[in-house]
Amino acid sequence: MKKLPIGIQTFEKIRSDDYIYIDKTDIAFDIIKSYDYVFLSRPRRFGKSLFLDTLRNIFEGKKELFKGLAIYDKWNWEETYPVIKISFGGSTKAEELINSIIYNLQQNERALNLQEEIFNREDYAIYFAELIEAAYNRYNQKVVILIDEYDKAILDNIEKVDVAKECREILKRLYTEIKNHDANIRFAFLTGVTRFSKASIFSGLNMLTDITLDERYGNVCGYTQKDLEESFKEYLNKINGDLEKIKEWYNGYYFLKDKLYNPFDILQFFDKNGLFDNYWFETGTPTFLIKLIKERNYFLPSLSNLKVDKKLLSSFDIENLDLEVILFQSGYLTIDEMIVDEDGDIAYKLKLPNREVKSSLHRFIVDYLYGDRSLRYKDLSKALKGRDMESFKVNLISLFASIPYNNFVKNNIAEYEGFYASVLYAYLQSLGFDIEGEDVTNQGRIDLAVKLPDVIYLFEFKVIDEEPLSQMKEKGYYQKYLSTGRDIYLVGIVFDREKRNIKNFIWEKI
Repeated sequence: MKKLPIGIQTFEKIRSDDYIYIDKTDIAFDIIKSYDYVFLSRPRRFGKSLFLDTLRNIFEGKKELFKGLAIYDKWNWEETYPVIKISFGGSTKAEELINSIIYNLQQNERALNLQEEIFNREDYAIYFAELIEAAYNRYNQKVVILIDEYDKAILDNIEKVDVAKECREILKRLYTEIKNHDANIRFAFLTGVTRFSKASIFSGLNMLTDITLDERYGNVCGYTQKDLEESFKEYLNKINGDLEKIKEWYNGYYFLKDKLYNPFDILQFFDKNGLFDNYWFETGTPTFLIKLIKERNYFLPSLSNLKVDKKLLSSFDIENLDLEVILFQSGYLTIDEMIVDEDGDIAYKLKLPNREVKSSLHRFIVDYLYGDRSLRYKDLSKALKGRDMESFKVNLISLFASIPYNNFVKNNIAEYEGFYASVLYAYLQSLGFDIEGEDVTNQGRIDLAVKLPDVIYLFEFKVIDEEPLSQMKEKGYYQKYLSTGRDIYLVGIVFDREKRNIKNFIWEKI
């Protein structure tokens, strides 16, 4: 049984030491053949670093490592190239970022045997330029540049806008040297989480091709269902794995090719002998995102039914952060489908990728925003599954009563239906329900639709004293679900602005 490559981002080690390797070299060959300057954005722990190291080994001509892989008989292994690879770690200050760049360049200087050259090591951009020129001259061959996590210093300082902007300017100056030395460069590949606009960080690097949402390269990182069933077959047999449950928990990332698994989840899942847990989510807590949600009183049910244009997903702006963009680029949202209208304009419908993200993200929101760290409200789940509406009402009243008073101080969020819909949505999502917010019908929008295998609950929220079910019945919001064969419950809830809790709770079975 081949070993699981947990935490291993070195292609040579994986290939030399009998680890499972999912062959991406056909994609690598196509990219190298098609472009000179490439950018790829993917969420953290998605396999970007391993792919970058695979590229390095291709250009360095390590033919023996590629035996049996797709590229083996396609690549000219006799022609090798000097490679400069830069991998960014965390930096809390601009000075630390500069030191990190210089350290990376020194490592490359040694790897390329250029220690005898005289470099200006005091100025990181000049040092980079001189290193490119020296490598080109020494090996009489154009240089390959690979940059991993190009944006990490900015993301690590995203709450410190001034520091993030300093880091951005440092990186902009560094990357400008790639453009300045185009004649000496064979290929450049940059990876990161965010997709900054070219004007903001890749100024002058207008020849950079962004393959992030290119269907041909949708599977460049991540595992497909076929990969899971074939390459991990022995591990599936060992744990008697339930493929549908594994898919529900971890599959669902989509970059316009196949639905994908985050490799980190799958490797941890098999390493823990088939224990379902929130492996990827727990490696990074999205506190900053939750702060944004709170500051902007974000309508959480929108997360289950978002539509954004192509331009929105292709840029990241430090001075004007867009929550949907950050959630997508960091992996908390993924593409559900691409929509092309009659004018040829492209938009994307987004969704939460899988059960892991759906439940863990909303559990984190519940903890952070609503002050509940015990998740006592599993009784809500029991009540809905058992169609016990009186018990559901009682537990819902208890839920809203437990929200800390300071959540209402200096704001008027309790005056809006959206606040109450967001609270209920977050709790039910944290418990794993299939929920659609602002579910569209041909007559309007349902505030929340909660879908169970044998029953569907449709919720309408009001903060004014009116009968909440009338609109749902008059406009026939429930009609789109009649063909499902499931029972349908209409649930109307009126909230008291002053008491910040339920004033009236009525329901009706269709």
